[in-house]
Amino acid sequence: MALTPSRMIPLGTEAPAFELPDPNGQRVSLDALCEASKGVLVVFMCNHCPYVKHLADALAKLGRELPVRGVAMVGINSNDFETYPADNPAAMAAEIEARGYTFPYLVDEDQSVARAYQAACTPDFFLFDGRRRLVYRGELDDSRPGNGLPVTGASLGAAVDAMLAGEPVAEEQIPSMGCNIKWR
Repeated sequence: MALTPSRMIPLGTEAPAFELPDPNGQRVSLDALCEASKGVLVVFMCNHCPYVKHLADALAKLGRELPVRGVAMVGINSNDFETYPADNPAAMAAEIEARGYTFPYLVDEDQSVARAYQAACTPDFFLFDGRRRLVYRGELDDSRPGNGLPVTGASLGAAVDAMLAGEPVAEEQIPSMGCNIKWR
């Protein structure tokens, strides 16, 4: 496991378009996610990363709560699942069921979407406003595996609250930390 931080791309960056399949082959696009939403949270994640596992219950909770507030959410798995079979589509389908994920969890087999977003780690969070402009990239909160701090979602939650209130999101943002994306 290589501890890797987010790249912290510039705020205001436009969300790159994508259309990817879920583990069952149903395709989901950024356009469809943004159609009637006030924003969209894109999370690069996988099944086997201890950092994602540490936040999995919080991710499931976000998947239930954000749409009620008008914010779409999507998880994207860009790991090389030939080398890391725990991240293959069948394992993703099992993870969706086990964790109760209600958000689309998509397969980025050629890793082009991760490259377009400059994603670096799992989890890597990107919050875009209704104009598809990046307003937040960074940590969910300050909890990490083994540090004893509770998972609260405070950092990302404050950004969502500000965005929905039409207020500026704090520009000082702390990078997410996790396992590096497993590139081909």
